[in-house]
Amino acid sequence: MRPLLSMLALLGLALPAFAQPAAPVRPNLIVLAYHDVRDDVGLDADRDPDATSTDHLVSHFDWLKANGYNIVTFDQVKEASQGGRPLPKDAVLLTFDDGLESFYTRVYPLLRAYHFPALAAVVGSWMDLPDGKRMPYNGSDCDRSCFLTWDQVSEMQKSGLIEFASHSWALHQGTNGNPQGNQMPAAAYLQYDAAKNRYETEAEYAARVRNDLSKSADEIAAHTGVRPRAIAWPYGAFTHVGQEVAAGLGMNISFSLGDAIPSLGSGGTIPRLLVSGNITANRLGWLMRHQARVDPTRAVQVDLDYVYDPDPAQQDRNLSKLLDRIKRMHPSQVWLQAYADPDGDGVADAVYFANRHLPVRSDLFSRVSWQLRTRAGVRVYAWMPVMAFRFPNGKDLPSLAGEPAPGGDHFRLAPYDANVRKLIGDVYEDLAMHTDEAGILFSDDAYLRDTDRLGPWAKNTPAQNTQELIAFTQELAGRMKKWRPQLLTARNIFARPILQPNAEAWTAQSLPAFIKAYDMTAIMAMPQLDQQWDRIGWYRNLVAKVLAEPGAVDRTLFEFATQNWRTKKPIDVGDINDRIRAVQAAGARHIGYYPDDFLHNHPDLESIRPYISASDYPYPEPAR
Repeated sequence: MRPLLSMLALLGLALPAFAQPAAPVRPNLIVLAYHDVRDDVGLDADRDPDATSTDHLVSHFDWLKANGYNIVTFDQVKEASQGGRPLPKDAVLLTFDDGLESFYTRVYPLLRAYHFPALAAVVGSWMDLPDGKRMPYNGSDCDRSCFLTWDQVSEMQKSGLIEFASHSWALHQGTNGNPQGNQMPAAAYLQYDAAKNRYETEAEYAARVRNDLSKSADEIAAHTGVRPRAIAWPYGAFTHVGQEVAAGLGMNISFSLGDAIPSLGSGGTIPRLLVSGNITANRLGWLMRHQARVDPTRAVQVDLDYVYDPDPAQQDRNLSKLLDRIKRMHPSQVWLQAYADPDGDGVADAVYFANRHLPVRSDLFSRVSWQLRTRAGVRVYAWMPVMAFRFPNGKDLPSLAGEPAPGGDHFRLAPYDANVRKLIGDVYEDLAMHTDEAGILFSDDAYLRDTDRLGPWAKNTPAQNTQELIAFTQELAGRMKKWRPQLLTARNIFARPILQPNAEAWTAQSLPAFIKAYDMTAIMAMPQLDQQWDRIGWYRNLVAKVLAEPGAVDRTLFEFATQNWRTKKPIDVGDINDRIRAVQAAGARHIGYYPDDFLHNHPDLESIRPYISASDYPYPEPAR
């Protein structure tokens, strides 16, 4: 079935263009996630992108055995995750999702022949499909015969070779996730009730997941005599709330999807490498040995204010224009504004998602984010201020410097105040609870001036205040990870603290500290912000300073301006490209720009595409 299957390709498993060779890394555990295995898998554009041909699976098994990998049991993984006996070197756990009939007819005989153990995750409602009922599954029209029978499950479980896990009873489907009707993974998102015009509560969500997983666990136990000890989350999407529910039902180990290196720890969710595209053994081996690679990022930062329009028809046209542009441009990430800032002062007076404390200009972020992921194939980061909020009932909240003068600093609330931290933290959690995002971009309002009203932080050193702000952003990310556990973090930094380290005294920003704290640090490579001459030498000097910091090149992105902040006029796309080319030649790996004015085609799509695209061939298709 899986109408949401396309999301699996958006979890970072594909290798973007421009990737540089990385030294092979062999993690201590690799978990492989397979699905259907067929004899007739096509070489090109098979109807099921996750299907593996039988002969390729044989070659995978041969490759694993020949290269010294140790195929481990679920028991070994569980023991190691709970602090027991460590796994052998180069351990691999084989997993097979969806409970397909081919697991019994093709995979199980091969597992017995190779003496390989495996974990199989089954979907109860698919196995219980009534006679005569049909359902779509990955390009096929399936009936009951597509899936395992409970007699087959019982037989395989008794062999001692197969561990059966829950893949949910009926959560392997989409659910209405926002007012626009976008279908989100049912196990990981709050349902939106269009009739009642509201989202389900956390308690209602937890009860829905508990009812489903309890039914799944009871059914597996009834047919095998053993309760499942693991959950493989449908689509790899999960929440900490759902994780706690599963653990309460005895499923203490859970599996997601993603190319992160597994970290075994009690109560953790283990990422799995999705085996898709009928890849060859050599390609699979390359992916396994390069899981720790850092692929170049190409990021485009977008104002959601440009999409919003009070006229729904015009808003739809705006969104279509954005989606078409991003799909044709093909960056790897879009950093999407989640707050409303029509006056351009960088302060959130309203937001684009349901929340407890701020006006909702339009419940729009979820729709645009999901469309960008599923239709344009990019990862989406929510872009949010850190302290620049005006709450309707927050007139008594302390601020750092009061209302700024025209053209001055942002209005910023005092992050050392407990009420400020709670209100902003609630907004961040609500963002993650009601929307879909791969990461969070902390905006450029996260700075402290030495002239600010710093309260209890006034006696701190600049380095201590840098850490105080980092701790606050990590607290906000922690609130979000309750709902988006695999969330990545990025934070803007001004160029001056990099070029002039003593600037930490009036910014509370430090590149070495940011590199340790965030997955990515986005350097605002915008000399106009610091009243510097906009010359190529300035950019090369900035790159040199970054390269001098150990490990910085893989965790810093150079973000260019497409508008002159002094004159408020667009920067010529040729000049933008010259700057991108210069920093890449100097050694920069990650590139982005802001803003993308998709309504007026600036930067010009065909001109900027070769410099920002993550595509293998970032040029217009030849005329037919």
